[in-house]
This record gives sequence, structure tokens and C-alpha cells, in this order.
Amino acid sequence: MRLSDESEDTPKPQLPQDAVLSRMLGIRTILVSGEIDQDVAERAISQALILDAANHEPIRVIITSQGGHVDSGYAIHDVLRYIESPVVTVGAGWVASIAVPILLAAEKSHRYSLPNTRFLLHQPSGGAGGQAADIRIAAEEILKLRERLNKLIADETGKSVEQVADDSDRNFWMSAEEALAYGLVSKIIKRQSEIT
Repeated sequence: MRLSDESEDTPKPQLPQDAVLSRMLGIRTILVSGEIDQDVAERAISQALILDAANHEPIRVIITSQGGHVDSGYAIHDVLRYIESPVVTVGAGWVASIAVPILLAAEKSHRYSLPNTRFLLHQPSGGAGGQAADIRIAAEEILKLRERLNKLIADETGKSVEQVADDSDRNFWMSAEEALAYGLVSKIIKRQSEIT
């Protein structure tokens, strides 16, 4: 027996993507979700610049991402630091790989985690093919990226570069509580009202 005249196959009404984006901008919130690539970076950067041009009230950035393209992640990080509006970052679900530097774009006192968020540090990886010289160049670039990431994480957490390098040598998962102790976030929150 059905309680509704609608069939199970009837699609539920959804807001068009433009309407969702408009509402998110209206509440000064940017969502960085999914795999970080050039499209995600372009969307997040555009939204940050639009919000910053409107006024310099705080901008919330919710991050739920498995990571992705390192340079796209760094572009988001750098622009969040470049704008004049204060940035508040909130980890939700998982904050992995290059998503961690995006989280670290906010001042330490403005970095938060929801209770069930997991965090992952690891060294950058990438495939290289072709001639031996090209493989060597790609490997050297990966090592440079690793050093930059380790220094950024060390600077933002108060850990030594050596400790970050050792921790991130293999997949280093942290719960919200462990990320708090590590210095990635300043507070674990359950509600938006807990953001200070």
C-alpha cells in the first residue's frame, strides 16, 4: 500500500545548479568537494573572488575531498590566502592529500573539523613514462612537490619538516581528534554556531 500517489520512479524536484550556487554565495559559503582538478579550482577561486569583491565578511569553505591535482589544490590555497576576507575552513567527511593544504589556507584559529571527518597525509604520486630523462625529470618534480607540501604542513602545525616527512611517507590517516592533536585544526565542532 502506498501513502503517496507518486511512483518510486518519479524524480524528486531539485534546485538547478545555478540556484544552489547563488544560495551558497548568499551565505558566503564555498563547497570544495570531490576530486580536486582544474574545474574545481576554477569554481572555488571564482567564488572566493566574487565574495571578496562584495565585502570582507568571513567566507566559509567546506572541504570534503579525496585530493587530486596538486597544482589545482595549491591554486585554491593561494587564492584563499590572497583575498582580504577572513577565511574559515571546515573539514567534512574526509580531507585527503592536496585537500589538506586547502584546509590550511585559513589561519589556525579558523580551521575546524566536523566530528566524523578523517584526514590523510601522504606523499605526492604520479605516473611517468617515456624516455629515461623524462622519467627522471618527473621524479625530481615529485620530490620538489613533496618538500613543499611537507614544509607547508610543518609550518602550519608546528611539527618539524622531518616529522611530517616521516609521517607522510606512507598513508597517514587521522581522526578529527588526532588532527586536532596534530595541529591541522583548532577545534572540532558539531554545529555552525560553534565557529568563533
